[in-house]
Amino acid sequence: MSGVGIGLRDPHFEQLMAAEHGVPWVELLADNFLARGGLAPRQLERIADRYALTLHCVGMNLGGSEPLDLGYLGGIRAIAERTAPAWVSDHLCFTRCHGHHYHDLLPLPYSEESVQHIAARIHQVQDFLGRRLVVENVSAYLCADAPLSEAEFVAAVCDEADCELLLDVNNLYVNQVNLGLDAATAIAQVPLHRVREVHLAGYEDKGDYLIDAHNNRVSKPVWALFRQVACALPSVPVCIEWDNDIPPLDVLLDEALRASRILDEAARAVA
Repeated sequence: MSGVGIGLRDPHFEQLMAAEHGVPWVELLADNFLARGGLAPRQLERIADRYALTLHCVGMNLGGSEPLDLGYLGGIRAIAERTAPAWVSDHLCFTRCHGHHYHDLLPLPYSEESVQHIAARIHQVQDFLGRRLVVENVSAYLCADAPLSEAEFVAAVCDEADCELLLDVNNLYVNQVNLGLDAATAIAQVPLHRVREVHLAGYEDKGDYLIDAHNNRVSKPVWALFRQVACALPSVPVCIEWDNDIPPLDVLLDEALRASRILDEAARAVA
């Protein structure tokens, strides 16, 4: 798997199936194929026949305190068996607590206790799926004193769980603005040898804070951070995400082309 792919969303499905757009691979939001009213399961075969793909999830609840939902994981495993994804990913967060589903990706404290807790659950998921999991750093909106930095937390989880990393550059920048963290330093400190994929997306500016809304083009500061990543990992697979206020497909293709050019420049620089 290489190059810059896009997150496949329902409004673009038929366009991507009908013609060649130069997209080397697509990322499927696996939950869309589990939820009633989402993309039809029969579309899976059409996608898998046409594109290399990955599966991205939002419902594993890796950081939760409740037992893992084996029914949900069984659904993910079934989709993986039908589509043969290059990898399966989810987030370093919790989504449910005391039976309540928050429909959001809520961050964990950056502590050794959290590292041990989520790493143990990642091990369980990896055993259940029969494959290594790729985990994504998430955005945050409240700052609390923590013994570990975000990069230290991510690195510790990946080492303890022996999993791989989906580095979301937009989330790093959102946390820089919201929490006063340094995204460039975080990129330098995360375990780059474990980075399997990079996400690029746009945020929504609320004035006093940013929301990782996936409803805009990639911002100028995020492109600058991505150049830093590309210099270190010029062959890393990259995905353009856009989940809200979804524009015409050409807009995503334009973003993907820009990311491809940055990767090409980085590759030439180290050649």
